[in-house]
Amino acid sequence: MAAPGLLLLLLPLLPLRARADEHEHTYQDKEEVVLWMNTVGPYHNRQETYKYFSLPFCVGSKKSISHYHETLGEALQGVELEFSGLDIKFKDDVMQTTYCEVELDKGRRDAFVYAIKNHYWYQMYIDDLPIWGIVGEADENGEDYYLWTYKKLEIGFNGNRIVDVNLTSEGKVKLVPNTKIQMSYSVKWKKSDVKFEDRFDKYLDPSFFQHRIHWFSIFNSFMMVIFLVGLVSMILMRTLRKDYARYSKEEEMDDMDRDLGDEYGWKQVHGDVFRPSSHPLIFSSLIGSGCQIFAVSLIVIIVAMIEDLYTERGSMLSTAIFVYAATSPVNGYFGGSLYARQGGRRWIKQMFIGAFLIPAMVCGTAFFINFIAIYYHASRAIPFATMVAVCCICFFVILPLNLVGTILGRNLSGQPNFPCRVNAVPRPIPEKKWFMEPAVIVCLGGILPFGSIFIEMYFIFTSFWAYKIYYVYGFMMLVLVILCIVTVCVTIVCTYFLLNAEDYRWQWTSFLSAASTAIYVYMYSFYYYFFKTKMYGLFQTSFYFGYMAVFSTALGIMCGAIGYMGTSAFVRKIYTNVKID
Repeated sequence: MAAPGLLLLLLPLLPLRARADEHEHTYQDKEEVVLWMNTVGPYHNRQETYKYFSLPFCVGSKKSISHYHETLGEALQGVELEFSGLDIKFKDDVMQTTYCEVELDKGRRDAFVYAIKNHYWYQMYIDDLPIWGIVGEADENGEDYYLWTYKKLEIGFNGNRIVDVNLTSEGKVKLVPNTKIQMSYSVKWKKSDVKFEDRFDKYLDPSFFQHRIHWFSIFNSFMMVIFLVGLVSMILMRTLRKDYARYSKEEEMDDMDRDLGDEYGWKQVHGDVFRPSSHPLIFSSLIGSGCQIFAVSLIVIIVAMIEDLYTERGSMLSTAIFVYAATSPVNGYFGGSLYARQGGRRWIKQMFIGAFLIPAMVCGTAFFINFIAIYYHASRAIPFATMVAVCCICFFVILPLNLVGTILGRNLSGQPNFPCRVNAVPRPIPEKKWFMEPAVIVCLGGILPFGSIFIEMYFIFTSFWAYKIYYVYGFMMLVLVILCIVTVCVTIVCTYFLLNAEDYRWQWTSFLSAASTAIYVYMYSFYYYFFKTKMYGLFQTSFYFGYMAVFSTALGIMCGAIGYMGTSAFVRKIYTNVKID
C-alpha cells in the first residue's frame, strides 16, 4: 500500500504530458503556438508579482485556452499563465496587427501610471521560453507617461522546434485620459542554428557565475579546508598522543601516587561523556531533521548537475519537495536511533516532532506570508488546493516513511554501545576561563563555516532574489563538501577543548557551535537586502526576511547535525583508545 500511495500523492509534483505540442516541443507548419501571459510586477521586487491582466491590458480576439498548474512547484511559485488571445502559427509571419483596444478612463490610466512609476515589467512564455517586456516609461521630468503598445516578436526555429524568442517593445503612446489605445503585435519567424538542447544558454550569465572572484572564493575555501584539516590533525594527534602517554603512565602508578598526582583532562569525564543530552527528544529530532536536509541537499544538487532543472517552470521546487518526502526514512532512522540510545521512551512523540519540525516551520512561514499575498492580490498567494496537497504529502507520505525509518533505527542501531559506562551521579563541572564556556564556543563556532560559504551565498542570493539563473551546481557541490569538512573540523576542536576543561556537555555544544553558522548567514542577508538590492514594500520585505529565516534555520540545523555526527565519531574514538578503570 505504501508505494501506490506515495505515487498517487506525489503525482502533482510530476509534469503532466497532456498537450502534445507545447510539452513535446515539436510543431507542424501552421500549427498553433500559444503565447502565455504570466505575471507583471515591480522590477526591484522579483517576488511581488500579479496576474498580467490585473493591469487593464486587453486580450486578443482568439478563443481563450484554460491553463492549470501542472506541478506543485509551479503553483507554489506563483505562476499564473493566462492565454494572450494572439493568433500565432508555426512558421507563419504576421505583419503588425491590432488585436484590441484599451479605453483609457481615469482608473485605467492611474493603474498604468502607477505601474510605470514603479518600473513594472511583465513575463510571457512561448514554448516554455520566458520573455520579458517593460510596461512603459516616463519622460525625464516625470510628468508624462508612455505605454508600449506594440509587441514585436521574433521567433527562431530549428527544424520543427522553437529555439529562440525575442521581444521588442515599440509604439510608445502617451497616456491621456478618455482616449483609446490600440494594442498591436507582429511575428517574424527566422531560421536558427541554435540546437534545441542549448536554447536556454542565452538566459545564463557565464561572465557573472564563472567570474574570477567565484573561482578565487572556491580556491580560498579549499585552502582553508587544507589548513584546518592539517591543523586539526597536527594539534589533536600530537596532543592526544601526549594525553595517551600521560594516561598510560598514570595506569602504572599506585593509588597513592595517583591521588597525589595532578589529574586533569578529558579522561576525567569518561563516566559522564556519554550521559544523555538535556532535552533528548528535541535534540534527536533536530539531528534527524539535519541529516534529512543534508540528504535532500546532496541529492537535489546531483540531480541538478545531471538535469537542467532551470528549463522547466517550478521543477527545482517540485524536485526538492519530492526528494524531501522520499528521504523521510533518513530523518526517522537517525533521530529514532539516537533517541533510543539516549534512553528515550516517548519514541512516538519524537517521531511526530522529527517528521513535522521542518514542514511546520516552512508551512508556518508560508501561511503568514500568504495572508500578506492575499491582501496584495499577488500571484504568490498559494491556492487552497495546493495547501491541501502539501498537507496530504505531510500526513500520508512523510509521516509513514518517517515511522518506517524510526522503527529501523531503533531496532538496528538503538542499543547504547558506549565504550565507557555512565556514572550514576553526574560529576560536578569545574570553573574554567570565560572563553572555554559553551556559550562562547557556540558563538565563535560558526565563523569559519560561514567564511567558507559566504561568497557562494552571494551568488545563490542573486539568482533567487534578482534575475539570474543559477546553473553552476558543480560549484555548489564543492562548497557543500567544503562546508561539511570545515564544520566537522571546527566542532571537533571546540569539543576537545571543552572536554579538556572537564565539561562533558558536548552534545548540544557541538550541535549549536556548528548551527550558529545560520546566525551569520541571516546577518549577511540583512547586508544583502540593504546594500545589494532595491527591494521595498511590506510584501517583498516580509517575503525576503521570512524565507531567509527559513533558509538560515534549515542550513543551521543541517550544519549542526553534521557537526554533531563528526564530533560523536571523534569522541567515541578517543574514549575507545584509552584504558578506563
